[in-house]
Amino acid sequence: MDESSFERAAERALRALMSRIEAARDDADVELAGGILTVELEEGGTYVINLHRPNQQIWVSSPASGAWHFARDGAGQWISTRGTERLLDLIETELDLPPAND
Repeated sequence: MDESSFERAAERALRALMSRIEAARDDADVELAGGILTVELEEGGTYVINLHRPNQQIWVSSPASGAWHFARDGAGQWISTRGTERLLDLIETELDLPPAND
């Protein structure tokens, strides 16, 4: 995937995550700036979800499960580089979000 395609896909994914989190969690401070999505939880803990352009990945720093790297597969899903976990599933589970209709 070329760099501009990666950036468009990753930015779409971050915006979609931001919208989902803002709609479901009124106890979180959510901000997206410069390819970095920051989610500060009222009860403590901060998620940092960002583009990693050199590897064409989305990286997640989770206070619950640590560091994750996600790459886009042929179907357009962001899948963990160390397993089969989807980015969306991880965020839904850890932030207790209702499932997406995707």
